[in-house]
Amino acid sequence: MGQKIHPGGLRVGVIHDWKSNWYTGTKEFADYILEDVRIREHIYNKLAHAGLSDILIRKDKQRITVDIYTARPGIVIGKSGVEVDALRRDLHALTQKNVHININEIKRPELDAKLVAQSIAEQLSNRVAFRRAMKRALASAIRSGAAGVKIQCSGRLGGGEMSRREMYSEGRVPLHTIRADIDYGFVEAKTTAGRIGVKVWINKGEIMPEGFETGDTRLGDQDTRRRRGGALEGLGASRESGRGRGPDREGLGPVRQRRRGPGGGGQGRPGQRRGQGGGGGRPRREPRSEQPRDEAPKVEPTETETPTPEAVVETPAPAEAQAPETATPSKPAAEAKPKRRRKPKAAPKETAEPTEKAEPTEKSEPTEGDA
Repeated sequence: MGQKIHPGGLRVGVIHDWKSNWYTGTKEFADYILEDVRIREHIYNKLAHAGLSDILIRKDKQRITVDIYTARPGIVIGKSGVEVDALRRDLHALTQKNVHININEIKRPELDAKLVAQSIAEQLSNRVAFRRAMKRALASAIRSGAAGVKIQCSGRLGGGEMSRREMYSEGRVPLHTIRADIDYGFVEAKTTAGRIGVKVWINKGEIMPEGFETGDTRLGDQDTRRRRGGALEGLGASRESGRGRGPDREGLGPVRQRRRGPGGGGQGRPGQRRGQGGGGGRPRREPRSEQPRDEAPKVEPTETETPTPEAVVETPAPAEAQAPETATPSKPAAEAKPKRRRKPKAAPKETAEPTEKAEPTEKSEPTEGDA
């Protein structure tokens, strides 16, 4: 047993109204229903080529008002109202009551489910490929502004031996959402292989009750933002926004590595500033509030760097080179230093140690005698 229901009948009394409006007693109830069926059959048979969408009937004691919705009002009216007059006479003979006819034009037939189903059925009867006809109608409805469209064809599609069912949909068509204005149409296409049923569902949006204010966000909007990487709200925002945070990430210090400071040390720990990385010693794990205590590592690199210039100054002046040139001034001795640096490079430390002790005695004696 099927579990499907007519979308229009499900929404009657909520967002849709009855297509026949009248009231009568129990004795005349069946006659009134049969009268409505005959009126609709006669109009559909006579104006099948006029693109009829819907027919609304209102009844009084001695009068019947028929509202016809069509995409081609010129065909229904005819030249100077000839077709309408003929239709009015036919309905008067059928019901024996006064008949008043109103013709309403449908300005956007792409958004009317019955008209879309009729166009697909006409194409199928003219041996057009069913997939091409369905996709073309689907694209035109979405282009016209429909929130969602679903089209289904069932029967001997393409002249096949076995009947099957094909369905194409785009957008959202919530059949269980009562406030969604869903238009439904069904038409049968008569082909050489048999009849093919065409069903069309078109979602035209949501009809809210009076005084209801729609918010900016709907259910599921945060999920779509999370997938696209947009702004978040609620608990998910605090979790995901903390992943790419800057320096003070929950008190754990900066994530990215710092450059080397002027002290020449390696990369410091997250809690240290630039230039506090020591040269060789273990970095201290002290909190960021006690930064003045980290001044000790700054002295260590200076001690390692100072002995290097002393060794360079003392090594190029041995005692043997300066002994014969005691009378010469200090300027030529300074000019001769860069030339004689290359010779004693093989053993600079062994010669430097005895000469450092002997130099001051030899230099002091001749200088006092000269004075």
